[in-house]
Amino acid sequence: MTNNDLLIRLRYALDIKNTDLVEMFRLGGMDFTKEEVLKIFTKPKVDEDGVADLTPTDEFIPCDYEMLEAFLNGLITFKRGKQEQKQGQTQAPVPSKKDTPNNLFIKRVKVALSLTTEDMIAIFYDAGLNVSKGEIGAILRKADHRNYKECGDNFTRNFLKGLTMRYRD
Repeated sequence: MTNNDLLIRLRYALDIKNTDLVEMFRLGGMDFTKEEVLKIFTKPKVDEDGVADLTPTDEFIPCDYEMLEAFLNGLITFKRGKQEQKQGQTQAPVPSKKDTPNNLFIKRVKVALSLTTEDMIAIFYDAGLNVSKGEIGAILRKADHRNYKECGDNFTRNFLKGLTMRYRD
């Protein structure tokens, strides 16, 4: 699943408007016009082998890791408001190892929607997937933790399916 797919499916699940998409990117630190955002939220062309062509064109802008992270950070700020830094509080250290896009996606959506582990279990259950607290905890860990588990596309698809069922019905 490409980063563009993640964003397209999240937009559908949460029914996000075009103006809100632009605002979320802006809150995440990236300024895009409405037209550029719509190009990011376009599905890439797929060749006969089923491989997505992520070459930038006039109709398509591929979403890289930094763009995905900026959008998800903007989603958190959009949904929960700007968090003011407390006096004497230092900036969080930059992680030494990056999460996979799927792990980053699930972590940030969980924070943005204020989901508990029980909420996430219910979302996965609605999508037809039974998961344990341990599995969710392993996906939500930092990338350099010994019990960290990479999140696969199928797991992320089921999460998005459950979100769609919860927020669109």
